[in-house]
Order: sequence, then C-alpha cells, then structure tokens
Amino acid sequence: MSPNPATTAGRLRFDIADIVRRHRAVLEAEQDLTIAQRRVLSAIELCRTAALGGHIDVCRSCGYEHHFYHSCRNRHCPKCQGLAQERWIGARSERLLPLGHFHVVFTLPGQLRALAKYRPGELFSALFSAASATLLELGRSRLGAQLGVTMVLHTWTRDLHFHPHVHAIVTAGGLTPDGSCWKPSSPKYLFPVKVMGALMRGKMMAALRAMHSGSTFDGFDDFRDPQAFDRLMAQLARTDWVVYAKEPFQRVDHVLAYLGRYTHRVAISNSRLVAVTDDAVTFLTKNNKTATLAPIEFLRRFSQHVLPDGFHKIRHYGLYAGTNVKAGGRLEQARALLPMRGPAASASSASSASSEDDSWSAQLLLLTGRDVTRCPQCSAMLERIPVPAPLFRGLARAPPRLA
Repeated sequence: MSPNPATTAGRLRFDIADIVRRHRAVLEAEQDLTIAQRRVLSAIELCRTAALGGHIDVCRSCGYEHHFYHSCRNRHCPKCQGLAQERWIGARSERLLPLGHFHVVFTLPGQLRALAKYRPGELFSALFSAASATLLELGRSRLGAQLGVTMVLHTWTRDLHFHPHVHAIVTAGGLTPDGSCWKPSSPKYLFPVKVMGALMRGKMMAALRAMHSGSTFDGFDDFRDPQAFDRLMAQLARTDWVVYAKEPFQRVDHVLAYLGRYTHRVAISNSRLVAVTDDAVTFLTKNNKTATLAPIEFLRRFSQHVLPDGFHKIRHYGLYAGTNVKAGGRLEQARALLPMRGPAASASSASSASSEDDSWSAQLLLLTGRDVTRCPQCSAMLERIPVPAPLFRGLARAPPRLA
C-alpha cells in the first residue's frame, strides 16, 4: 500500500490550525461569522498549544522530559475526537440491542439549503423530527411495533459543500405496544424508500409552514416577496425527497464501530490534507480524488459546518429514547425478549472496560497499547507536573506537530 501523502513517517504534515492562523483575519474581513464560528476557529487555533497550558512528564530515573499541551475539546476540532468517540461507544454499548440494525439516510432537498443556513438550529431540528417520526410511524403501521433509532446529523460533502442530512441506525424490528413480543422486520428490507421519502416530505413541509406562520423566517431575503414561501412549498411538493437505505449490520460490534465513526466525524480531518501553501489547500475527496481551494474558500466552507451552540447532533428515538432506557423501561423489556449474541457481549464488555476509567491515558493504552504513564526510555513511572498556560508560554516552545 502506498503511503498517505499527508503523512511523513507516520506523522501528519499539515494541520488545519495552521490554515486558521494564517488566513482567519482575511476570512473575517470578507465575511460576517457567527459567534459560534469564531469560537470554533479560536479553539482550533489554540488547540494543543502553550496558550492552553498543559503538563510536563518527567522521569526521575533517567532524566527524560516531555511537554504536553492541553486540547481544546471542541467538538468541531479535527484533533479532539478520538477519545471522545471511544467514550461515546462505551456508553452506547450498554444500550444497543443485540440484533441487526439498518442504516438509513434522510437528505434535506437543495431548495432548503439557503434557509438552513439562515436558521440552522430550527431546520436541523425539524429534519430530525420529520425523519424520526417517519421511521416510528412506519414501524407502528407496518410492523405494529416500536423501533429503536439513533440519528446523527452531518452537513457536508467530501468537498465541504453544504449538504445537510441525517444518518439513522434503526433496529431490524421492534417491541409491540404491550411489551410482550418482539416483531422482527425483514432481514434485508425495512420500508420502501419512496414511502419514507413521501412521508418525510409531508412532515417536513408541515413543520416549515408552522415555522413560517410563527415568524421564524422573518428577515430571510428570499421571502421578501410575499409569494416566495408558497412557491417554495409548491416546489418541495413536486420534489422526490431522497432517502437511502442499506441492508442491516448483523453484528453489534460493527454497528458500534460504524456509529462511532459517524457520530464524532468533523467536516474534514488533518489526515485528508495533501498539500497546503499560502495560495492553495489540496485535500482528498471521494474515491481518492482531490480538490484544491484557495485558503479563504477552504475556511469559508469549513466554517459553514459549525453547528449552533448547544445543538445536539446525536439524538435517540423510540426504544433508544431517554424515557425508555431507564431500569424496567421498554428497552429492558425488548432486551429480555432477544437472545444475546456473542459479538454483542464481547463488544459490550470491551467497551465497558474502556468506560470504567475515563482518564485519557487509560483510553490511549486500550486503543494503541501505548502506556504514556511510563518512561519510553527506561519504563520507570513518569511524574506528571501540571503547568498553567502563562508559565507554558514562558517556555517558548513551539506547538507539537502531532497530537
């Protein structure tokens, strides 16, 4: 296998933080950014630098010394998602039912993208509600059962264009209303995609009408014409809403790995950067192709995927909803009706072991086998000395190239 052009001897060559540092000022001069967007860019710029402080690992046996800088922990930062992903998987492994799960994708039509940029929180929440209600309603009407659904919002394509859609992981069956029986779906088929698309369209259009009558869209330029909203509704009614469905994952550990990859993915990772200069940013897209953008355009596209503060991009419905996961709830009733599978038990136990100790060093040891609590030169236990940010800046050390 040929080496990744974005790495040298396993180390990342390029960092989105460097692009932010060099070109953010020009972006802000050309475009009004939201408070949330500015906060994300600041976090990425400072992540794992002396500005956030850190600690020094010292070996009293051989004199080894290594400096670490704190991470920003922002959910949009490409360097801060690895351990968060593993902790999330550990928590979710306790809830996933031991059976197959379908993967369904609901996409917002192109006609609504401008409106979604204007009122992202409202449009994204409506997308969640319409898509989840579609699945749960069809579960009731076609299976006579309540499904378990976990959904994750993504807003990007591989070339960073704005393309809001939700990925849904759906149980291949559901629990009857009286809780006495598990009703399996077809092992290869959930619901017709055209039926799901039409039902979702009706629910989403009803939500749009409610928001419009409630003045949610006041100030939106395209609606200055009094007839513009009605024309948009007519266009949406004629549009086939895209729903994509795959055959289910049969193993729970595969579901967990898939979920973790999607839940904590950001618009672009450092590993996809192929070349960065003062004039151009080249990065990998689909099928190992590349795209090249001016740095300002790259940051503009990246910034449009920053979610509003406090917005939950991972949501759970039906059997996986918070009201059903408590002891004695419907999720527990469903689990009692299903046979435990070997992969489910092993995935759960492994993830539980990783979640018992929330320290990043224990998580890193579990994931990579690297014990950062011991000296890499003599294996003696390292002493960790916290260093506040002002003192770290005084050390005048450059940020590490690789987190």
